[in-house]
Order: sequence, then C-alpha cells, then structure tokens
Amino acid sequence: MTGNKTLGAMFGTGTVDTFMGLPRCRDLSRLPAKIALIGADGCTPYPSVGFYCAGGPAAIRAAAAPYAANLAHMNFDLGGPVFPAGVDAVDAGDLPQDEADPVGNRARIFGAVSSVLDRGGVPFLIGGDDSLPIPMIEAFGARGQTYWILQIDAHIDWRDEVGGERYGLSSTMRRASEMAHVEGIVQVGSRGIGSARLSDVQEATDWGVAFVPAGQVARAGVGPAIDLIPDGANVIVCFDVDALDPAIMPAVIGRTAGGLSYWQVLELVAGVSEKARIVGFDMVEFMPDRDVDGMGAMLAAQLLAAVMGIVARQG
Repeated sequence: MTGNKTLGAMFGTGTVDTFMGLPRCRDLSRLPAKIALIGADGCTPYPSVGFYCAGGPAAIRAAAAPYAANLAHMNFDLGGPVFPAGVDAVDAGDLPQDEADPVGNRARIFGAVSSVLDRGGVPFLIGGDDSLPIPMIEAFGARGQTYWILQIDAHIDWRDEVGGERYGLSSTMRRASEMAHVEGIVQVGSRGIGSARLSDVQEATDWGVAFVPAGQVARAGVGPAIDLIPDGANVIVCFDVDALDPAIMPAVIGRTAGGLSYWQVLELVAGVSEKARIVGFDMVEFMPDRDVDGMGAMLAAQLLAAVMGIVARQG
C-alpha cells in the first residue's frame, strides 16, 4: 500500500504494509513493544449486513502510509513526535475472521488481546463492526483489576439482543456491564434516533451509566465527561467513528448530524489520560464503501496516531 502518492512521494515514503510503517509483530506472545495494533474485519455479524466494515483496517493503514518516513517529525497535535522516546508500537496485522464463525472470531480477539495484556502491553483493536470490543473487554477479566469504560459513540449499544443475537454490535455496552471487572461506564456522543428503546436507556441508567450526549459536549465541552472518570482508574476506550460528525467522517453506516469534532475526541482522550490510565483502545465501525475521497480514512489514521502518542506518553 502507498496511501496518498503525492504526499508519500513528497515526504519520502515507500511502500509499507503496516500502520505508519510500524514494525510487524507476528507473535504477540513475544510482544516487544508497549502498544500492539490488531485489525479485525468483523466479529459477530448480523445476517442482514454481514461484515459490512470489512477492509476497514486496511483502509486506515493505507491512509497512514505517508507518515511512515516521518515518525520522528513534529506532530503538532501532540507537541512532539508520535513516539517521543522512540517507536514503541508494533502492528500485528489482521486476525483471520470468518463471517460464518462468530464464536471463533470472538475467541481469536480474546486470545490476541490476552497475549498483549500478558506482556504488559496496551492493545489497539481496529475494525470492523462494533461487536469487536466485547471479547476485547472480556479479556481484561483475568487481570485481577477493575476497569472503567469510556465509550465514544453516536449510539449507546444497550440492546439485549437483535434477532436473537446477544453479541452483536447493538449490545456491546450491555454485555460489558455484565462483566464483573467493569466498574463503571461513561458514554459520550449519543445523538439522534438510533436502535435504543426507552427501556434500554432506563436500564443503562439504573446500572449506573453516565451519559454525556453530543449536544451537551457542544454546549459545555468535554470537561464534564472527563470529570466522570475517577482519578487513577484503568480505562478502556471504545471509540466508534460514527461519534464524529459525518461532515468529517462519512465512512459509517449510520450518518447522523451533530457529531463530535476531531479536537473534541482528542481532548477527551487526552484529558482522561492525564487523570487516569488508558489500558486499551478500539476504533470500530469504519466502513470503506461509504468513504468520500479517502477523507474518513485519513481522519481515522490521524486520530489513531494521536491516541497512540497519548498512550506512549503514559507512565
């Protein structure tokens, strides 16, 4: 992959097959870095849509290709290079997911994330639909700690089931709420009309979810959401790209006006990192078929690089 040939040639980038040209890691049980990027085209699909985000990880990697020759350059979003102490991340490639094997798909994500955690690393999972985070979050359960989830999403994902499927993309936060190691959930960016019933919202509220809708962010900024995360907490960030406004992120299945900006998302993640510790991150729901001139892929790559830089600066 070569990404944008004009910028790539200008910056001196050749052909790369990993995100930003990061070193390839083929055996996560021997992870040599702090951050491990793992791709997955899907996990637990609904029959009506299948793996509709297939190719998402590849598109995001392609958009990051122009960065490959410039990892040591200034990143003004971070105030320094992405990795200030030298590259401390690897790309493990994509898992061999199969639409007909949801149980195996979940097991492969669980296993890959577990391998990263066993080595003291931070998993970055990119996809792929929003069922991917369920086994990722589950993998943290064997660590003997408790976790908070920061979900950044246009939808709340609290359906108990859809068409009899309980592990699909509309049930992610409800499944997370049932895991004993999940202590709290803060959900930021909800807006418009989605699949949530009034009963879903009430049950989430009764569980203890703190909602910060996109309209509240527009009026008051991200500070109130950051304040909801306890000091020193271990935080898993679940980022659905449809949290972003479709004017800048068209590559989603459910475009809804009034979404967050790039800076609001970045400042939210950075603010949480300053008071707590980000221990896992996922970026899901990128749909290449709906992108416009690669604009969404470019934004996803820029944001993913910035979040890696934020995590690289922790501890």
